[in-house]
Amino acid sequence: MSDASTLYLSVVVPLLNEEESLQELHQRILAAVEPLQKPFEIIFVDDGSTDRSFAVLSELHSKDPRIKVIRFRRNFGKSAALSVAFKEARGEFVVTMDADLQDDPAEIPGLLEVLGDQYDLVSGWKKKRFDPISKTIPSRFFNYVTGQMTGIKIHDFNCGLKAYRREVVKEITVYGELHRYIPALAHWAGYRVGEKVVQHHPRKYGHTKFGVSRFFKGFLDLLTVLFTTRYIRRPLHLFGVWGIFSFLIGILIDGYLSIEWILGRTSLSNRPLFLLGFLLIIIGVQFISIGLLGEMITRQERDQATYSIREILR
Repeated sequence: MSDASTLYLSVVVPLLNEEESLQELHQRILAAVEPLQKPFEIIFVDDGSTDRSFAVLSELHSKDPRIKVIRFRRNFGKSAALSVAFKEARGEFVVTMDADLQDDPAEIPGLLEVLGDQYDLVSGWKKKRFDPISKTIPSRFFNYVTGQMTGIKIHDFNCGLKAYRREVVKEITVYGELHRYIPALAHWAGYRVGEKVVQHHPRKYGHTKFGVSRFFKGFLDLLTVLFTTRYIRRPLHLFGVWGIFSFLIGILIDGYLSIEWILGRTSLSNRPLFLLGFLLIIIGVQFISIGLLGEMITRQERDQATYSIREILR
């Protein structure tokens, strides 16, 4: 619910070593947001920059009171920057974007328009990208796999340009590298997720922070998201399925070989397949046991479960 301190819009910009782009970015944000004639703020989060980024931000802050600057002692990552900014944001709507000028602030009004009454989160889609092939090809593969595994049909999970309703950023917990999966986290919490094609520009200053390690870490974080959102309250559904599958395959293998042995058609002493069957049975029992232990642990917390409530009529 809005109060006296609530603004219409919070623009959140996490950054790392972007001193050359900040002045221009500030002017572009003002050019896009001021025509809305609504109260707004711009939150810059300096994620441990080692250049003059903070000095530039301090100068901008002294000239524009609508700017808030949060400075980390060291580089904690984009998820940490967004998490802190989301807690500080006072806007009824929140727009996030990168600081390298590849995201276009002119897209902000359009994102808010698409958000409308239909969605709670609108993610940008950089349909035409100006990035090296070493970044675009892995990104397309990553987005395809993520879409298939999460069931959310959007094209660009990692686009920095996103628009949110206030309740989304106040509820969704972002840590590690989970900022890539905010649309999935919001979707599984019951929020409505949409997509809009946005303009993408070639990098004007500095160099990309993307590395191969981020690609692999992204898939590990995808597993984290899938487990913590889908199975944290029902671990037996995850471990039990694989456990039963492994157990049944082992039983079928050893059952078949046992019948062959009883009929005198084979010897079990020289059949590695027989040992494989036993191994699958043991693995199946272990998976089921892990799932049951998980159920025992989570059962103690079910009375304290929290739920995402959109509306209450009293």
